Amino acid sequence: MPKLAILGGTGLTRLEQLEIYRREVVFTPYGEPSGPLAHGVLAGHKAVFLARHGYGHTIPPHRVNYRANLWALKNIGVEQVIAFASVGAINSRFHPGTLVVPDQIVDYTHGRDSTFFEEGRVVHVDFSSPYDADLRMLILQAGKAGKAEISDGGVYAAMQGPRLETAAEINRFERDGCDLVGMTGMPEAVLARELELSYATCALVTNWAAGRGPAGQNIHAEIREYLKRGVTQVHSLLAALLPMLGSD
Repeated sequence: MPKLAILGGTGLTRLEQLEIYRREVVFTPYGEPSGPLAHGVLAGHKAVFLARHGYGHTIPPHRVNYRANLWALKNIGVEQVIAFASVGAINSRFHPGTLVVPDQIVDYTHGRDSTFFEEGRVVHVDFSSPYDADLRMLILQAGKAGKAEISDGGVYAAMQGPRLETAAEINRFERDGCDLVGMTGMPEAVLARELELSYATCALVTNWAAGRGPAGQNIHAEIREYLKRGVTQVHSLLAALLPMLGSD
């Protein structure tokens, strides 16, 4: 059974290099995951792939069933989860087209099912370091080995979505110490922690956040352009990463 799962975000609803040999429908106590789990082989190693927004990109960020997705992965024996996400750059040290492996997160979401511990059991998980340190380092090493432009560290602001942010909100996030803004980082990260999964995010910067880019920028065109470029880097990173993880 593959120990590694890859969660694909916007622009990564499928992995072209993944040779799929089986699709598995998993039923969970929390409802349906975003889709069947795709079992395949990439760079000679087994992995499981799940498109967070569905394989047709039909599920908005605030409607993703994060609990079902992670429970399904845990249930089939997954131990490590690499979550790819598209983000906007707040801090000028990042720019569109690069990959970032954040080390912290601030949660601005609301109304999402954010814990598995709701009735009959009170559990306070340690979330001071929201991402697995060892997995983060391996992603960074693989990015460099795969010739990707990749940066270490950064604070991810998890926004509710599906709308994009106002310039004033981005200013607030910057005052709060945030470097990147996305819509799917929470509660995914904390749910993985509750399930004792090794979890880390690799964020593809697809645009400047509101008020940070040039005047008159077409943000949707910018996102599409950098998604295309970034997917190539993602494939190179994964090809280098899977042998490092010692997957089957």
